[in-house]
Amino acid sequence: MDEMMNGKALRGKVALVTGAGSGLGEATAQALARRGCAVGCLDRDQAAAERVSHALADSDTASLAIGCDVASEAAVFAAVAELAERLGRLDILVNCAAIDHTLSVDEMTVGQWDQVMGVNLRGPFLLAKAALPIMRRQRGGHIVNIASTAATRAWANAAAYHASKWGLVGFGRALGVEGRPDNIRVTTVIPGGMRTHFFDRFAEQGIPMPDAENLQPAANVAEAIVFATLMPPESVMQEMIVTPLTETSWP
Repeated sequence: MDEMMNGKALRGKVALVTGAGSGLGEATAQALARRGCAVGCLDRDQAAAERVSHALADSDTASLAIGCDVASEAAVFAAVAELAERLGRLDILVNCAAIDHTLSVDEMTVGQWDQVMGVNLRGPFLLAKAALPIMRRQRGGHIVNIASTAATRAWANAAAYHASKWGLVGFGRALGVEGRPDNIRVTTVIPGGMRTHFFDRFAEQGIPMPDAENLQPAANVAEAIVFATLMPPESVMQEMIVTPLTETSWP
């Protein structure tokens, strides 16, 4: 048990992190690398993925940068195949990639709605679908989906984001049931506000932001993700909520 929780159990494993070019994805890639994982850094922004991957490589971590739109079936299956071929296996998948359009339902276009659903909900489905055959052959694996406290409450001008994150919680529960026979664990992490670029668009649009003191570092949530992957094999942390200590019900 001590070996599990101090991270030795992750040495030699291979992780794929989406949205790894910034924010929580970048912090998660770094946290897994510190525990000895080889890390595939997947991001729509190829340059951002390469920046993070090169930084990990400079710290003697085997790493691979992959440019990929997670809403594209062909791109996702090609990316997972490339990772498995070059790094040999796939033990941990962390679905961090996410977007939002902060608009009311009457202002949001159908295309914007579809884009949010494509990245936030279709993406994790495609990544899981591509990863499952590999994990089944290995007789085990762990899929971590990043939801949001937007899956536990609601506010205006975020209907697409809410729908995608509520849907991701349901998807994770069903996927966990399907994965059990093959020792594939599924965890849904539900973070509160984090200090990332995600809030940049709020300032640009004149939307009130939460106080910085009520936002948590992305690295804290990344540590929670790592903790979930370190649970003993007989158990699974199915869902966890990680919020700043002082977070209120904002907004």
